[in-house]
Parts: sequence; C-alpha cells; structure tokens
Amino acid sequence: MAGDTGELCDNILRGTSARLPTRYGLFRIHAFVCPFSGEEHVALVRGRVDGREDVLVRLHSECLTGDVFGSERCDCGEQLDAAMKKIAKAPQGILLYLAQEGRGIGIANKIAAYHLQDHGVDTVDANRLLGFPADLRSYQCAACMLRVLGVRSVQLMTNNPAKIEQLEAHGVRVTKRIPLEVPAKATNRDYLLTKKERMNHLLKVAPVSGPRARR
Repeated sequence: MAGDTGELCDNILRGTSARLPTRYGLFRIHAFVCPFSGEEHVALVRGRVDGREDVLVRLHSECLTGDVFGSERCDCGEQLDAAMKKIAKAPQGILLYLAQEGRGIGIANKIAAYHLQDHGVDTVDANRLLGFPADLRSYQCAACMLRVLGVRSVQLMTNNPAKIEQLEAHGVRVTKRIPLEVPAKATNRDYLLTKKERMNHLLKVAPVSGPRARR
C-alpha cells in the first residue's frame, strides 16, 4: 500500500483474536479499531491467509435489520449467509464485518430512511432527503485490515464496483470479482433495481411484475 494508507495501517488498532466456532465452520475472529472514525470492525478468518494471494474475501457492512432480524427489504442477510458458506468451503477466506450500518448513516437514520421509503421514495433519495450522500461508506480501513492480516491479493465477492475501486486505490490488488447475487423477492426487487440503476451495482434483476416494494 502506498501513501497515507500505509501510515493509517501502521496506526490501526488490532485487538485480541480468538477461536470462533460457527454453524459454517471454525473461524478466527480479529478485532480492529479504525483510527479515523473510531469504528470497531471485525475480521472472520478461515485458514492461513498471511502472505497468501487470491484470498477469497467479502466486505460486509453491518445490517442489523437484515443480518439479525431477517428483513426482506434488502438482500444483506442472504448475502452474508451466502458469503459465509463460500468462505467455509475455501482453503482460505476472510469476511470483514464493517460497522457501517445503513450505508454509513447509522441505525436511527436508516429507520428514518425506511419511513421515507414507505412513502414512495427510493433508497438513494431517502438518504439525500436526510442530508446524506447515497452511500457514506469508506473501505480504507478494510484495506488496512487486509494489510495487517498479511493478504497479498484478493478475490472479492461483491456486486459493488466501488468496493473494488476503493480497495485498489488503497493498495489492495483485486485479482477477480466474484458475483454475490441472491434471488430477488417482491419485497426487495425495487431496492435491487435502485442499486443497479442508480448506484451502478453489477446485478441481473428481473423486471418488476406484480406488487412493487419500495426502492
């Protein structure tokens, strides 16, 4: 990594690590604190990744409603499940779970955005009406976490080109993009279309027919 990213990575606080048995298999969990934001992130690591190339990686932003409560307004919970299953089958893999709820606006503002979506606006315009950009997230600390873990290059599970662009801008070589698309539902198809049409996500979403959910 080059420039200020290298300096940031030198300052990132790496906490304790521990074994983490899960329903997907055995991982090791590492705690990190971002020196810019103070956010606490974790890395779930399977196998030996130090010095390895083409490590299977998922950057997953926290989604309380989808990951914990099984919300079908988004695809986050299903993406997390699919990513964990793929990593569990790989020789080495990492899931970075990033404390960037609601594309970085926090849970209270995310629920306020939900309220606006219930009244007819899409996810992009809901954020803007609340005074935020469409996506407030940064992946600079994610790049630092990968550096500290010793990863030399990654195969990234994502539909979001911004993740690839930001990782590469901060010195992480992405050798392959692996799509992570889950089937759309009536409750989230418009949400997915908004990600495709307004946020340039690489998705293949079937045309909407029948009852439409909020975008």
